[in-house]
Amino acid sequence: MAARLQERYQQDVVPALTKEFNFRNTMEVPRVTKIILNIGLGEALQNARVVDAAVGDLTAIAGQKPVVTRAKKSVANFKLRQGQAIGAMVTLRGQRMYEFLDRFINVALPRIRDFRGVSRRSFDGHGNYSYGLREQIVFPEIEYDQVDKLRGLEISIVTSARNDAEGYALLKQFGMPFRD
Repeated sequence: MAARLQERYQQDVVPALTKEFNFRNTMEVPRVTKIILNIGLGEALQNARVVDAAVGDLTAIAGQKPVVTRAKKSVANFKLRQGQAIGAMVTLRGQRMYEFLDRFINVALPRIRDFRGVSRRSFDGHGNYSYGLREQIVFPEIEYDQVDKLRGLEISIVTSARNDAEGYALLKQFGMPFRD
């Protein structure tokens, strides 16, 4: 069974974007190719158990096991050695990606305190969108009582759009609540 947003993409979004941008072929229509979730853990240098907690949170949010990211270079000012664990990330594709995007737009974003919409300025010039959350507890999979510390979470939505206008139109069709 396909995800709800995946069916919506094929039935509603493709015809709407084809009409809006005058695409001749349905393969020209931009699509979401992957979503990357990342947690940076600067405090992991003092406490190694922080990485395990972040991996657990990301596993609950994404539904798949994240990869622990390690430092590429040693930096003396940060007391950082090459190979030390400094974060966790997970890349979602296919059905899991669409299910996460659905939960992010319809469940997590409305749970943010004082939420007035996401900024249109977070596009990178190639149609990809990035959003940073201050706390991971906006996702219902995370139980507030089990959280040891609130951590930020970066979400990058990578699309096949050629420019920001196409990427904006794609995410707007999915129901992303942009601030106007």
